Amino acid sequence: MATLAVERHKRKLPERLAQVRNNRSQRQFARDLGVFQQNVNRYESGTTPHTDFLITLALKENISIDWLLLGKGKMKRNR
Repeated sequence: MATLAVERHKRKLPERLAQVRNNRSQRQFARDLGVFQQNVNRYESGTTPHTDFLITLALKENISIDWLLLGKGKMKRNR
C-alpha cells in the first residue's frame, strides 16, 4: 500500500518541476539553479531527482518541499 502512494507522488513530481520552471527554458532554469540542463530534462522526464537538486531548488526558488514532493500546502514557502 505505501509503495503505491510513493509511486503516485513520484509520478506527479515531473509536472510540479515543470510548474516551478514556468516559462523558462530548461537551459535557463538549470542555469538559474546552477545545475546541468540534462539533469533538469531527466527529472522532468521522470527520473527521481537527487537530494542536492531538491534542496537547491527549494532554497533558490523558495519552494516548499512538502508541496514539491507531496503536493501539500502552497508552492511558495513563507520567508
